Amino acid sequence: MLVKISNLILSPDAPLDEVFEKAACLLPVPKSSILKFKLLRRSIDARRGNVSIVYTVLAETVCDFVPGSPNVTPVFETEDIPLTSGTEKLFHRPVVVGFGPCGMFCALLLSRYGFKPLVLERGADIDERTKAVNSFWKTGVLNEDTNVQFGEGGAGTFSDGKLTTRIGDALIDTVLDEFVKHGAPEDILYNAMPHIGTDILKDVVKNIREEIISLGGEIKFLTKVSDINIKNENIESVTLSGGEVIPCSALILAIGHSARDTYEMLFKKGLKMISKPFSVGLRVEHLREDIDRAMYGKYAENEHLGAAPYKLSYRENSKEGRGCYSFCMCPGGVVVNASSEEGHLVVNGMSERARDKVNSNSAICVSVGKDDFKSSHPLSGIAFQRDLERAAFILGGENYSLPVQRLGDFFDGVKSTHFGKVRPSVLPDTRFSDLNSLFSNEISSFMKKGFMSFDKKIKGFADGDALLTGVETRTSAPVRILRNENLECELVKGIYPAGEGAGYAGGIVSAAVDGLKIAGKIITKYSPN
Repeated sequence: MLVKISNLILSPDAPLDEVFEKAACLLPVPKSSILKFKLLRRSIDARRGNVSIVYTVLAETVCDFVPGSPNVTPVFETEDIPLTSGTEKLFHRPVVVGFGPCGMFCALLLSRYGFKPLVLERGADIDERTKAVNSFWKTGVLNEDTNVQFGEGGAGTFSDGKLTTRIGDALIDTVLDEFVKHGAPEDILYNAMPHIGTDILKDVVKNIREEIISLGGEIKFLTKVSDINIKNENIESVTLSGGEVIPCSALILAIGHSARDTYEMLFKKGLKMISKPFSVGLRVEHLREDIDRAMYGKYAENEHLGAAPYKLSYRENSKEGRGCYSFCMCPGGVVVNASSEEGHLVVNGMSERARDKVNSNSAICVSVGKDDFKSSHPLSGIAFQRDLERAAFILGGENYSLPVQRLGDFFDGVKSTHFGKVRPSVLPDTRFSDLNSLFSNEISSFMKKGFMSFDKKIKGFADGDALLTGVETRTSAPVRILRNENLECELVKGIYPAGEGAGYAGGIVSAAVDGLKIAGKIITKYSPN
C-alpha cells in the first residue's frame, strides 16, 4: 500500500531519518511492515519568526490499512499512457523556432516519437554563448543574436534555473524528471522552491540537445528566421536571414519574450495578436547575510537552509488595481546586464547552484498595461519596454554601464554620490543616477509603497543602503499570439505559437509544459513518416 504523509514539521537541524521516524509513528502498522520511504516535498516555513521545515513523504507498506490521521492519505499509482501517433501525412519535418525550455522540450518529445524535428536557434550553442556573454560583460560590445536573452537554453539559462511555477499541471513532474535525467540535482523533485543554478543548467541543456540529435533531430544555431511564407491559410515554408527557404507544414514558434523583430514580422504577416500586461521595475540588492538573518533569525547560517529566498507582493485597493511584487529572486546571486538590442539596457538576476555570493537580489516590479502604453497597437507594450531600456542606456552613460542608486536616495529623488554597505555585483561597471527619471510618478510612487510594505515583512528591506539597478522590463511577454483549441494560430493552420514568447507561459517549467503540449498535438495528429 502507498500512502502520503503530510505536514511533518521539524527543526532545520533535524536529520532525514528523524523525518521518516516521525512519519512511521503516524502509520497504524508495525515498522517492520514499512518497505521504504521517499521524500516528496520539502518547504521552509519562516513565518512569525519561527523557522521550521515542513515535509511530505511517501511510504510503501506490505499490508493495507485504514489511515487514522488526516495527514495520511492513500496514493493510487497511475501509469503514463503513451501518445498514439496520428494518421495524417506530415509532408515535412516539424520546424521548431527557438531552443529555450519550450522549444527544447517540444523537440525532445517529437524526437522520441520519430518526428526528427529541425530546430532553428538565432543564438549560439551554450559554450559559444557563454563566451559571448562573458565578453559583453567585460567589454560592453553586444552581440544582438547571442546574449543573455538569445541562444541555447533561452533566457532562463542565464538566470538561476528557478523551477517554481504557479500552474497546476501533471506535466510539471514530467519536466522535473527530465531535468534530473539530464543532469539536474535530484532535490528539484521535492524542494518547494527548486532551482538548478546557471552553472549546472548549462550542462543539462547540452545533454538534452545531445539526446535530440541522437534520435535524428537537427539543431541549427546562429540561424535566424526572417520570414514565414503562408499559402491558402497554411504555413508553407520559412525563410532564413541568409535567404534559404525551408519547406514546413508544422511550425512551432517558441521564440521567447525578447524576439521583438520576430513579433514585428509575424504581425506584418497577419498573425492575430494582442497586447498583454506585464511588469517593470528595478533590481534591488541587499547583503545576503542581512536577508538570511531577517528571514531565518538564529538559523541564518544553518547548512540545511542555505541562502534565504523571499516572495513578496503588495496591492492597493481592488484586485484590478496596480500591483507590486518581487520577481526572479536570486539568493546569493548577482545582477547581470541582460541587454539584447543595441542602444538599450535591461537587467536580470543570476545565481549559481551554491547561491553563495555576497548579495541577494530580486526585481521589484510594478504591473503595467494598456493605460500605461502610448497606443492600443498590439505591439505597444514592446514600444513601452524599448523607451524604458533606451532611457536606462542613456542614464548609464551609453556604454552599457548600469545606472544604480541607493534606495534612500531613490526615496529622496536625488542622484547617489556614494555606496553604502551594499556594493554592486554587476559587470562591467555602474554609474550613479536618479532612477526615478525612468518611470512615471505613478509607477515610482507605487514602487516605493511596495518597498515600505515589504519592510514590514522583512526587517531592513527598505534600508537606505540597499542598492537599486535599472531597468527590469522582461518579466513576461508583452504580446500574446492568439491560438485556437488545437493550439494553432487562429488564422493560419500549421503554426503553433508556444511558450512564454507567445504569451502562454511564465518561467522555465510552464514554458516546458507548453512545449510538451504542442508536441502532443502534433504527435496525435500526424504520422511520423
